[in-house]
Amino acid sequence: QVQLVESGGGLVQAGGSLRLSCAASGYSFSSFPIGWFRQGLGKAREFVVAISRSGVSTYYADSVKGRFTISRDNAKNTVTLQMNSLKPEDTDVYYCARGLGYPHLQPSGYDYWGQGTQVTVSS
Repeated sequence: QVQLVESGGGLVQAGGSLRLSCAASGYSFSSFPIGWFRQGLGKAREFVVAISRSGVSTYYADSVKGRFTISRDNAKNTVTLQMNSLKPEDTDVYYCARGLGYPHLQPSGYDYWGQGTQVTVSS
């Protein structure tokens, strides 16, 4: 079965960095784009970034552009999200998801989701 598992979240001070990973299994990984979303308590799930099947194309939300970098390794079925210059407003649960197309900016454009990993940025 399709599975996506996030890891790498944690607590970091403002200005610091974290690297999130998304490990996929149960399907042909290179055939689907991947997206990252984030969600806080009582808030809607927010698009962060998407990467195309090959990894050549990426699309970032304005709020993270220039600070976050996404990459994928199709040989290892993994996607990495490098987050630099973190701000307190980046605090959320981060989810990776399998895309139905590229780029989809809404959660409805993704069919399988990981369980999420908590990122907390202290001021």
